[in-house]
Amino acid sequence: MNISELLRREFRFLSRPLNLRSRLLLLAAAITIAVSLFFPLWRMHLVAPQYSDGLDLYIYTYKIVGGGLNGQHLNEINGLNHYIGMKPIQQADFLEMRWMPFVFGLIILMILRSIVFGSMGNLVDLFAVYCYFGIFSIASFWYRLYTYGHNLDPHAPVRIKPFTPLLIGVKQIANFREYSFPQLGAILLCASVLMIMLAGWFSRKEPFA
Repeated sequence: MNISELLRREFRFLSRPLNLRSRLLLLAAAITIAVSLFFPLWRMHLVAPQYSDGLDLYIYTYKIVGGGLNGQHLNEINGLNHYIGMKPIQQADFLEMRWMPFVFGLIILMILRSIVFGSMGNLVDLFAVYCYFGIFSIASFWYRLYTYGHNLDPHAPVRIKPFTPLLIGVKQIANFREYSFPQLGAILLCASVLMIMLAGWFSRKEPFA
């Protein structure tokens, strides 16, 4: 098969229309993304002998919220971070949170465009942008965690080995045990990706008009 034939097949595939089932799945994906913004993406739970009930930190797409009354857990965590020389956790340091809601808005618009124009090419564009954004966001968040745990003040009252808080899993940090797992917001976003993939699958054999 020569290159021109491959290009013709690719063009025919990208020109395939989306059927009604695929468009309904895309609409559900857009609603799922919008709903996810109201729920935390991640939860970090820290347990120590002096904090048997634990301290919680909730990560949203646009804010960081501490657990407890009026988010008091964030103040407690920052107080503990001071002793090991870690800078305070501040929302202003997570620059991604300023533009993430706008990117999700853009993705929702791309989904609506795919519903209206209804071609496989629109869907492929949407999937590529969504995947790139997801990978970039996770990598950026991991980098923030790395910098927090490695840029420790050498003159801090308590000296510990530099560390990187986990994105997923359980880890011992000094006398604290960290539990870090995705929450409903992240689950909804993963569900929206699955819906977009299924939308493409159900229309993969639609005849080209």
